[in-house]
Amino acid sequence: MAALVRPARFVVRPLLQVVQAWDLDARRWVRALRRSPVKVVFPSGEVVEQKRAPGKQPRKAPSEASAREQREKQPLEESASRAPSTWEESGLRYDKAYPGDRRLSSVMTIVKSRPFREKQGKILLEGRRLISDALKAGAVPKMFFFSRLEYLKELPVDKLKGVSLIKVKFEDIKDWSDLVTPQGIMGIFAKPDHVKMTYPKTQLQHSLPLLLICDNLRDPGNLGTILRSAAGAGCSKVLLTKGCVDAWEPKVLRAGMGAHFRMPIINNLEWETVPNYLPPDTRVYVADNCGLYAQAEMSNKASDHGWVCDQRVMKFHKYEEEEDVETGASQDWLPHVEVQSYDSDWTEAPAAVVIGGETYGVSLESLQLAESTGGKRLLIPVVPGVDSLNSAMAASILLFEGKRQLRGRAEDLSRDRSYH
Repeated sequence: MAALVRPARFVVRPLLQVVQAWDLDARRWVRALRRSPVKVVFPSGEVVEQKRAPGKQPRKAPSEASAREQREKQPLEESASRAPSTWEESGLRYDKAYPGDRRLSSVMTIVKSRPFREKQGKILLEGRRLISDALKAGAVPKMFFFSRLEYLKELPVDKLKGVSLIKVKFEDIKDWSDLVTPQGIMGIFAKPDHVKMTYPKTQLQHSLPLLLICDNLRDPGNLGTILRSAAGAGCSKVLLTKGCVDAWEPKVLRAGMGAHFRMPIINNLEWETVPNYLPPDTRVYVADNCGLYAQAEMSNKASDHGWVCDQRVMKFHKYEEEEDVETGASQDWLPHVEVQSYDSDWTEAPAAVVIGGETYGVSLESLQLAESTGGKRLLIPVVPGVDSLNSAMAASILLFEGKRQLRGRAEDLSRDRSYH
């Protein structure tokens, strides 16, 4: 009985396999019948072409279609790899700062110490507008601290490659900043070199043969305001002698409102080297009221607004010609520099204006340079008894007066050419 059952089991297995194969072949035939044939060939040899429905296009081969799609996508992928358009596509990464991070303490050192800035060659910029102006001018960023990622995304992506990006708490930036309402982003940059900077084309187009020399300016707010006025007037260059406040100090940068990145600023110069930075045939004019000390009543607090002169310089003027006891000859204490009103014509040649410091006034070296170049003292008259103007106000008046004179001379020249 057991022998009869075994063959039955052996016969059942091939039957099941045949049924499965038959079902599979049936499915293949059904799939083939669903397709729309282009031609039908009968056993008799007759060929019948099938007509396509209107609006239907022949289907392309898969290989041809895929190759065409790859060719169309390839230039887009290449352009995206060359210049990523978004912050995410560039693959930039940032770190989160933790308490005790040494990079945070270096920020405070840069802000407070001028010797550290000069030794390390780095400056600190704060605010989105100032940082954006610096990047456009070609300043090299080293590190950014930001409280929100949106502030970082507003900057050009290509300028952020290779830069350390550190996210910090807004409370930390508030502690570092001197502003009442910090903007949430600060950047450490390499100290800009005026030779390598790229200044705006509009600034270069409106540049005038007018220079500014800052002589022993100590107040950061005044210097920043003066630099802003110089950029607005179209000065071609600003020179800072030794004794001036650091032009890259954060307070000066804030008061300058981006003027540092619109014109060349050359810092920490000796008076002996100043003529090397002046164009040929430049005349140096000094903002100085001391030449009329006998004709106008000077305020006792003139030294507090030292662009005119202080008591030390007035003392020099009182004894401009002192008789030598031994020889009986007269000695000159100061160079002989004539005085003229600020609104008289003084821009017939390239001009450089010297603005004195808040405490010590104009230096003896500035008067010597004015005498050697054929320049004069420029007087801004004020009502007797009124305190003299401060450095920033005097610089703004003189620079825009020079701009007015240069513009009028250019208009007269163009008018003469039109007549001829």
